[in-house]
Amino acid sequence: MNEPKPLLMALGGKTVDPPPLWLMRQAGRYLPEYRVLRQKAGGFLDLCLTPELAAEVTLQPVRRFGFDGAILFSDILVIAAALGRALSFRDGDGPSLSPLTTAYDLALTPDPAVLAPVYEALRLIRATLPATTTLLGFAGGPWTVAAYLVDGSGRTQFAEARRWATERSDELEQVVTRVADATAAHLAAQLDAGAEAVQIFDSWAGLLAPAAFRRFVLRPTRRMMAVLKARHPQAPVIGFPRNAGTLYGEYFTATGVDALGLDQTVGLAQARELQRQGPVQGNLDPVTLVAGGAALDRAVAAILDALRGRPFVFNLGHGILPETPLAHVERLVRLVRGGA
Repeated sequence: MNEPKPLLMALGGKTVDPPPLWLMRQAGRYLPEYRVLRQKAGGFLDLCLTPELAAEVTLQPVRRFGFDGAILFSDILVIAAALGRALSFRDGDGPSLSPLTTAYDLALTPDPAVLAPVYEALRLIRATLPATTTLLGFAGGPWTVAAYLVDGSGRTQFAEARRWATERSDELEQVVTRVADATAAHLAAQLDAGAEAVQIFDSWAGLLAPAAFRRFVLRPTRRMMAVLKARHPQAPVIGFPRNAGTLYGEYFTATGVDALGLDQTVGLAQARELQRQGPVQGNLDPVTLVAGGAALDRAVAAILDALRGRPFVFNLGHGILPETPLAHVERLVRLVRGGA
């Protein structure tokens, strides 16, 4: 008989106490074992697209901290590379793409050879994952990936993509729709390869005004959900429209995601209201985890007091910061799980 998986239970709408715990970017530079492997691997993309290395990096934080979720080590922009755009990463400078000049610069369908290593990594991880740990796949939201495609990087807060949203909105919609279709297929393939749930990171959703948010975030995400639920009706999907503010509730209702990831700007009263619609995930400030001490203890207690008793997954409001002390993560795990 299979052992119950706390994270899958919570994402499926069950109340779990203590709540399951995982952290966005939990596989990364704050871990000494990651830094050693990163040095050996060479480039960041080499690390993402070498299945054995991506699997090892995914498993490192699970071994160290016993998280309830293992999130695939990859990047939201692998789908851009699969759609024919040259992608590179420079340390300290983030991703770089050749910017789109028109929607027709983008391939109609993703190149399966680019994405095959991602699915092989998932198969390797699933074969060695602890029995109670949930394997998470992920992808970027259509607007966020489209913003990188149009601007080429995030250095200017996606000024060109936001200009397209106003001046070339029909063309931007073509890009977003093409990305949504490719991403839905990518997430479904991750579930085929062993992922048990997936998260959609629309990290730059908060840059859009409400009308543009509805057109370029809600509509394409709903389109993706139709594909995912047709192929994998039981697999939970977490939506994370970072900095969506007052539009979080509309996102939850309109897209059909199963659970809602909350950033650290969401107050706990709003989080409780959103929890009436379904499972929520979040939302400790990553800076508070860096600070540790009494501030960490108070923040964790406040989140637990507000959100336990209904379906809830403890997480950060954004990715863990590289300077986070390991002892603070260990403390967080103890606090969430009821240790002293």
